[in-house]
Amino acid sequence: MVKYEDFVKNRITELRMKEDISEYTLSKRLGHSKGYIYNISSGRALPPLKEFFEICRYFKISPKEFFDTEMDDPQMVAEAMDGFKQLSEKDQQTILDLINSLKEKDK
Repeated sequence: MVKYEDFVKNRITELRMKEDISEYTLSKRLGHSKGYIYNISSGRALPPLKEFFEICRYFKISPKEFFDTEMDDPQMVAEAMDGFKQLSEKDQQTILDLINSLKEKDK
C-alpha cells in the first residue's frame, strides 16, 4: 500500500510533468518560494489543505480527481465534464450513446 505522503508527492510530480512545468515555475505560479514544490516532491513537506486546493485549482482538477488513480488524464476528464454540462439534454444523451457504443466495441 502506498503511503499518503508518497502518493501526494508522486501525483503532484506526475501532473507537473504532464504540463511540462518545472518545480521552480510551479512554485512561483502558486505564489511560493522557488523551493516550495521541490520540498513536497522530495518528501520534506506536504502541502497544507489550503495549498492542496490551490494545486488542484492550478491543474484544473478537483480533489477527487487528484486522488483518482484510474484516471490517466484528470485534466482532460474535467474539461470534458465542463463541456458536457453545457450541452443540451439531447446532446448529452447523444454523447452518452456514443460512449456506450465505443465501450461495447472495445469488448
